[in-house]
Amino acid sequence: MNSKTRQVLVTGFEPFGGETVNPSALIASSLDGEEVDGAWIVGRVLPCVFDEAASRLTAWVDECDPQVVLCLGQAGGRTGITVERVAINLDDARIPDNRGAQPVDRPIVRGAPVGYWSTLPIKAMVSDLREAGVPASVSQTAGTFVCNHVFYSLMHHLAARPAEGRIAAGFVHVPWLPEQAARQTDQPSLPLEVQLTAVRHLVRTALMGVERHVEGGSES
Repeated sequence: MNSKTRQVLVTGFEPFGGETVNPSALIASSLDGEEVDGAWIVGRVLPCVFDEAASRLTAWVDECDPQVVLCLGQAGGRTGITVERVAINLDDARIPDNRGAQPVDRPIVRGAPVGYWSTLPIKAMVSDLREAGVPASVSQTAGTFVCNHVFYSLMHHLAARPAEGRIAAGFVHVPWLPEQAARQTDQPSLPLEVQLTAVRHLVRTALMGVERHVEGGSES
């Protein structure tokens, strides 16, 4: 792989909250090194730890300088793939992270904007997934746990880049796997292979959005 090769950074999280598996980690690890529409996926797994996850992510962004960053996280109880619209400047943890930290009502970056929009073509991504037969929707909240912390930290980091060097980036939540949902009562799930196929579709749509932007087009 050379420096001119197009790259897409896909991240997931280690298990948390008493789980032994996290579908987002399995997706990122499985797709690492795979080629999608002429771009190579760099798959990485983040710790479910507030500040450490953010610092690792921004270091990986600077290291591989991808065209697209697609961060994934688990949202148990959701019925399909949910593409997040906005990250907010708030940590308010219902449970501790994997190092025992449980910030409450704390800004992620003091004095920074209250929120950042995803720069992915979120509605096109959802539409493409639905056409492929995968349940998907736009989500208006990434929560206030480590997923949102990472999403906000990423967008804040990228906002400082020159306009010509901007990277399309955002966050997507994936549902439980069947084996996780089986330990709950009447909870939805999606098999790993379906989730892998979904993320490949998301990468393709995001890359198409980047190409249209470069050519002077626009995304809704």
